Amino acid sequence: MGLWDIITGQFIDVIEWMSDANDVMVKRFDREGNEIKYGAMLTVRESQNAVFVNEGQIADVFTPGLYQLETANLPILTTLQSWPHGFKSPFKAEVYFLSTKQFIDLKWGTKNPIMMRDKEFGAVRLRGFGTYSIRITDAAKFLKEVAGTDDYFTTDEITDQLRNLIVSRFAEITAESGIPILDLAANYEDLGEFLSNRINPEFQEYGLDLTKLLVENISLPSEVEKALDKRTSMGVVGDLRKYTEFQAAESLTKAAENTGGGGAAIAMGMGFAMANKLGETLNAPPSPHTEGPPPIPEEPQYYLVVEGKRAGPYDPDELIEQVENGSLKRGTLVWRGGMRKWRKAADLEEISAILDQIPPTIPA
Repeated sequence: MGLWDIITGQFIDVIEWMSDANDVMVKRFDREGNEIKYGAMLTVRESQNAVFVNEGQIADVFTPGLYQLETANLPILTTLQSWPHGFKSPFKAEVYFLSTKQFIDLKWGTKNPIMMRDKEFGAVRLRGFGTYSIRITDAAKFLKEVAGTDDYFTTDEITDQLRNLIVSRFAEITAESGIPILDLAANYEDLGEFLSNRINPEFQEYGLDLTKLLVENISLPSEVEKALDKRTSMGVVGDLRKYTEFQAAESLTKAAENTGGGGAAIAMGMGFAMANKLGETLNAPPSPHTEGPPPIPEEPQYYLVVEGKRAGPYDPDELIEQVENGSLKRGTLVWRGGMRKWRKAADLEEISAILDQIPPTIPA
């Protein structure tokens, strides 16, 4: 090797990127004037892709490996630069490195309650939150659709958009899953997988893959939680008739223990009285309302004034349909059993809550 070869060999560029932060998705290689020498060495590490951009147009994409930048390794860029016979001089191109590792523990959650229907409870409002993980699978598409010419692109610049995408599909997909409200807590894993499979195609439009979506919690309105607490309490008590018999027996034992000396006759009399009462309890036919939890109360029925005529009755589920078709508005007159007169829908708290979940009319 001659002296000239040794000198010129010192000028061969080494193009590489060592990630300096866990949240960096795209980093443009800093190069004075974007000039790259012919024969430069390109190092693309595992969990990286390198994209060459020529005059705003995406050219070659390199996967992990070591490359010497020559005509054979730059087919698209060679075509764009019109180098039919090769080249030996420096050339200009922008080089973007993209991290293809998984970006984990990204947060999603509902800012406001979302309305959905349940077979048992009817229309309910839910809040949910959890985490998700993503990975760049199409470097050229991600650079074109998302990062653009940003020379330092982090996860913070896209997580808001992705979170909104997940939340916007959450209510719709949760309803389609068919999992009852009472069983959601036991099916977080299945629900997360169902959500991931349905939402992933929309992530792929950005060149991303939704590798994991976890549902950590789904909370119900306070009134529904109170109803569940009452139902749980009834489940703990079990058979109400047997529970009453047990309480009577306990009272008999305590009464005998608390009487002393000359009060034995009184205790015996109390014992006979309570024994008779216990016998009546045992022989009495079971009440139809003491077996299991009490019956679910009927939903209220509402009447509306539509175009000057009375319409209805409608249950809460049907009221949602009336809101959607425009028959029920804030100023619509509403009446239900127990009310003295017709009132505006916006003045009734239970109907106002339904109206708040429907977006207003798009302004002209």
